[in-house]
Amino acid sequence: MRGFASERDVPGSAATACQTVKQLRALAVLLSIALLHAQSGENILLVANRRDAVSRQIAEYYRQKRSVPLHNVCWLDTTTEETIDWSTYVGQIETPVARCLQSAGIEEKVLYIVTTSGVPLRIDGAGGDLQTSEHSSVDSDLALLYAKRHGFAFHRAGGIPNPFFGKRDAPFRRPDFPIYLVTRLAGYDFADVKGMIDRSLAARDRGKFVIDLNSGGDNQGNNWLRAAALLLPRDRLVLEETTAVLYDQRDVIGYASWGSNDDHRTRRLLGFQWLPGAIATEFVSTNARTMTRPPDNWNLTTYEDREHWFAGSPQSLSADFLHEGATGASGNVFEPFLSGCVRPEYLLPAYAQGRNLAESYYLAMPFLSWQGVVLGDPLCSLKKR
Repeated sequence: MRGFASERDVPGSAATACQTVKQLRALAVLLSIALLHAQSGENILLVANRRDAVSRQIAEYYRQKRSVPLHNVCWLDTTTEETIDWSTYVGQIETPVARCLQSAGIEEKVLYIVTTSGVPLRIDGAGGDLQTSEHSSVDSDLALLYAKRHGFAFHRAGGIPNPFFGKRDAPFRRPDFPIYLVTRLAGYDFADVKGMIDRSLAARDRGKFVIDLNSGGDNQGNNWLRAAALLLPRDRLVLEETTAVLYDQRDVIGYASWGSNDDHRTRRLLGFQWLPGAIATEFVSTNARTMTRPPDNWNLTTYEDREHWFAGSPQSLSADFLHEGATGASGNVFEPFLSGCVRPEYLLPAYAQGRNLAESYYLAMPFLSWQGVVLGDPLCSLKKR
């Protein structure tokens, strides 16, 4: 497993671990700043692709809605293809984004990087397991940019443990966590993304948390779903533990399930009535594989029925949540394995307790430089108003 290591470290040794800890402590002293009591557009770097009309449209709309300063907007000149190789990622995305942060003098102030539709989504590389795969999402690798700018180096193979994962009681701030929280304003079209942004501004602390187990599914994943249920207000919880699939729920503010990996699910769209601010997550391998809209008559299918796959897979799509009216969702661009999926027992309670969308998802994301994508406005929250 990869981890935080300086360019001078020798991977795998005890000395490496000690040296890494010393470096992180030194970095904490050098970069210490006051706790941010109210985060705003000034804490965001907004990344858009100059070559994509929808990307430009989203960037301008969001910039105005969240009062993002003009010098916090980073314009890329990159391909509009969703899938790129590593050299394209480094040359056309990571390096220009680092340059934007440095030239504007906002490396320390920025906590969140927000990418948009039209910015490449996936980095293709050698396949493999959690230790060897070089597949990654663009956003998940951008999360490491802060550490890279402060002398840390990472191998491409395998996932990197997220230092913010599971830190239920820790505020996300410098110098404690040397990463950026990266979310994406993306959907099937500008209307879907505009709706997501508008709903994030209208989010309120109300509604039901819906959790749907797979009675024939992996016990570990089901246990995580049960743990989430135990940590949420009982009077706001809908929990399904049988073979039934929950459709057509009303007043939904949070949702977690197995998605298309539940053998009993037959409908692509859940038919939920989502409240402003609602978020969702599923244990699905490739639900963020594309932001291209499928035909309206496309439905979930099986791995044997290759004729009816969409974008190379029969699995459900995270962008469907936004199209139906949710405000945030997570997904994976390639195979994350169950241990690499967003964990609902961290995500939903954190969001219910007032964490913003970005903190809630990253607190629940075990690995970086991996397959995860978070769709939504990072500042969206259910704080009392």
